[in-house]
Amino acid sequence: MGKGKSIRIFLADGNVTGIRHGEIVNWTGQAMMVPRKRYNELKEWDEASKPGVYFLFGEDDSRGEPMAYIGESENVYERLKQHVDKKEFWNEAVLFTNKDENLTKAHAKYLESRLIGAANEASRYKIENGTAPPLPNLPRGDRDAMDDFFDNLRLLLGALGHKLLESVSKVIVDDEGESGTAIIISMKQSGLIANGQFTDEGVVVLPGSQATNNVRSSLSDGYNKLRMKLIFTGVLEQKEDYFVFTREYLFSSPSAAGAIVCGQACNGRIIWKDDKGRTLKQIEEDA
Repeated sequence: MGKGKSIRIFLADGNVTGIRHGEIVNWTGQAMMVPRKRYNELKEWDEASKPGVYFLFGEDDSRGEPMAYIGESENVYERLKQHVDKKEFWNEAVLFTNKDENLTKAHAKYLESRLIGAANEASRYKIENGTAPPLPNLPRGDRDAMDDFFDNLRLLLGALGHKLLESVSKVIVDDEGESGTAIIISMKQSGLIANGQFTDEGVVVLPGSQATNNVRSSLSDGYNKLRMKLIFTGVLEQKEDYFVFTREYLFSSPSAAGAIVCGQACNGRIIWKDDKGRTLKQIEEDA
């Protein structure tokens, strides 16, 4: 189990929807979250007019998916002003700079490359950048320092509500390693097999899992719409007489995952089982 962290969040006007300043205790980095309509207030913040990296968050209107853009600048606030005119999709920005003067343009470019790569790998948001730029050459000490900065940035960004950099599936370690947070589960329905992980956030259905082509009347309108969205966005791909998951997908509950896989209402805590044949209900009762 990892060590605990303490995070401080300052609400500039006492409002959770306004400008927020976040920091991890004993870390020199800092974050600022700002709604698009209030970006110009950052001109009063010296913390925003420094070298650093930034995230623009919004939604891809054509696909209904969360969308993000990642960038870097020697003056993050000035770059943000440019994006007000050039990019329409975003409604919130998150900026990361350093409290001291040790974060340079080269450091920011290194972070940008790592962040884009990690965001694409996590696949939680559509990333407007596309592929990550190559990592710039940094002295070994600087590279290690930026890797530490990246780790704290990812933690703080997630704590502020954007899990952009967090993989939805969890690495399962063996008995000699640290205990993982996910449980391997599977379900079989009408000859089809789906595999997943039961995590702190819900159920992650893994790539290659199969889903039925037959939708029954018991499937709710909400799950029907979600199913159509997964087909439209390519998460579910049509095969001969069934669908297959092309990538991992996080469902908020076992029942939601089960309903999409089997095409009907179901009790996910009964239908998903671990390798010992225990249902999720039994696992929770045993715990």
